[in-house]
Amino acid sequence: MQEKPFAPATGTVIPRYAGIATLMRLPYTELTDPRIHEVDIGLIGVPWDGGTTNRPGARHGPRQVRDISTMVRNINRASGINPFSLCACADLGDTPVNPIDLVDSLNRIAGFYDHVVQAGIAPLSVGGDHLVTLPIMRALAKDGPIGMVHFDAHTDTWDRYFGDCKYTHGTPFRRAIEEGLLDPKRTVQIGIRGALYSDADNDWGARQGIRIIDIDEFQTMGVENVIKEARRVVGDGQTYVSFDVDALDPVYAPGTGTPEIGGLTTLEAQHLIRGLRGLNLIGGDVVEVSPPFDASGNTALVASTLLFEILCVLADSLATRNAR
Repeated sequence: MQEKPFAPATGTVIPRYAGIATLMRLPYTELTDPRIHEVDIGLIGVPWDGGTTNRPGARHGPRQVRDISTMVRNINRASGINPFSLCACADLGDTPVNPIDLVDSLNRIAGFYDHVVQAGIAPLSVGGDHLVTLPIMRALAKDGPIGMVHFDAHTDTWDRYFGDCKYTHGTPFRRAIEEGLLDPKRTVQIGIRGALYSDADNDWGARQGIRIIDIDEFQTMGVENVIKEARRVVGDGQTYVSFDVDALDPVYAPGTGTPEIGGLTTLEAQHLIRGLRGLNLIGGDVVEVSPPFDASGNTALVASTLLFEILCVLADSLATRNAR
């Protein structure tokens, strides 16, 4: 198959270290471009970590992932999917942010994604801390709550920090459920682990109906059974994929704000994402890459590779729906 318009530059013609860095070497396309409605999937950076409560730096994630993502090629060897043949893809640049005003940033980010969704584009994003998923969902879930496959060391359903602060990278999915954006009964969280502040930290989400597969249960079930369970939970409704790199053991992704030992391997993560093929996917993200904590760039390489894995199953999902 021939690549569609908005396909990436090939490393067999232009060296991977040459040119202006864009996500997966895709053409940079602004939302004001008259051809924007030709784009099926928009890759987007959200350079903001105003919700971080521990180690900062995820605001620099999108820029480093852009640079490292020049390593991405066209065809997924395992699945055979060429996302750039299935869908027109473009780097839509970064969302506007306000580094000194959290609420204003949430509004700016949501406004950007409103335009993306109105243009009929499925968003695939690079954070930023995990709070950025909340404004993305505000744009995607205007017609009703969506499901989610969530990879993380933490549930991110805590309530408040430092008194009455409702918005941190530990609270996005509690807020999303409260706002009617996320259907807890169609949400599965994979890889949860680490010590808790209190026994109640995970209880709220479980009471809402979230299927929580902590790392110990994951090891008992195995990858294939976890995939089956995830597919059962989200069903055939619209589903979002959110991958926090701290779901991985820090030996694979040390460059993150809240690392927890004993996590997923990169190969397990790839298999899990590939197992989502055929679901009704509408978007996704990879978040919490903090370059200051990994000068090697390996965490960004992991993130860009997992972003490509999500792109493959997302493109396959869109192409299947469009062919009906």
